[in-house]
Amino acid sequence: MKAFKVTGTFQMGRMTQHFSKEVISKDKNGATETILSDLGSKHKVKRYQISIKEVVELKPEDITDTIVSHKLGEI
Repeated sequence: MKAFKVTGTFQMGRMTQHFSKEVISKDKNGATETILSDLGSKHKVKRYQISIKEVVELKPEDITDTIVSHKLGEI
């Protein structure tokens, strides 16, 4: 498993909300899928309302989310 940082935007009503989130996945497609499902369930946003700008694989020293770091065994 690897850590990824996913950034982008999504529509909440008339407002555009920016996001940046670290997730654990096997590959970039899995990280994208995780973000789409998380934002959809937490904010009731449809997939077509989410625009992912960048998916970057993180090195262990670049991880800032303690939960992601713990799940990877870095702590």
